[in-house]
Amino acid sequence: MATKKQTTIIDTTTKKVLGIATKANDLALSTTEKVFEKSFDLTEKGIGFSSKLVKKGIKASAKNQDVVFDTLDTVKGKVVKYLPKFK
Repeated sequence: MATKKQTTIIDTTTKKVLGIATKANDLALSTTEKVFEKSFDLTEKGIGFSSKLVKKGIKASAKNQDVVFDTLDTVKGKVVKYLPKFK
């Protein structure tokens, strides 16, 4: 009798512990999935933002390069025009 009662208590306790462990595992998996999805979304937004910044930076660099080359062309024109006078 005592053995059967102990077996019943052990079985009941084992089932409760297994149920709690299963719930904890499900909660951990659910939380991990939510965190992963959120971080993935934030990473996508960050990449999109970075892409926009890089494009704007390239446009600004191209404008600066155009200004430099325009200035060099102007200086070259003046040098070519006035250099023969100094010979």
